[in-house]
Amino acid sequence: MNFEDFYIEPLYYDFEGMMQPTVPMPPSMPMPPPSSPSRPYRPGRPVEPFQPPMQPFQPPMQPFQPPMQPVQPIEPEEPPVVRSRDYIQGYLRSIIGRYVKVEFILGTNMLMDREGTLLEVGIDHIVLREPETDDHVVADLYSIKFVRVFY
Repeated sequence: MNFEDFYIEPLYYDFEGMMQPTVPMPPSMPMPPPSSPSRPYRPGRPVEPFQPPMQPFQPPMQPFQPPMQPVQPIEPEEPPVVRSRDYIQGYLRSIIGRYVKVEFILGTNMLMDREGTLLEVGIDHIVLREPETDDHVVADLYSIKFVRVFY
């Protein structure tokens, strides 16, 4: 037995970093030159470098653009405190347009009342229209103690 019978060529890495073993070739068998798909190799003829076949010109591809859709304004959703009758704001919104008497607490034990038509209910305020002057009064929602609704 010869040393050449047991010799294995070292491993090489391909372009993607994967290890590729090389296949040992016996010295008596020459490696054929690379052949071009358009011109096969013929002994005695010089080997020409590989040239890829010509392809027709293609314009550059445009990036994908989704179809334009009309822009619809996004309406902000009201918080449930404003919509639901389970909260004071939701209940007061259900009686907008009614004549009401609202009592406010000032300090620890002093009450003050205002009367008028309920015009608007916000997150933290209400707007009343006073009957004598038609003035609008904006009041703090968090200081309201009682609301009397006249039917």
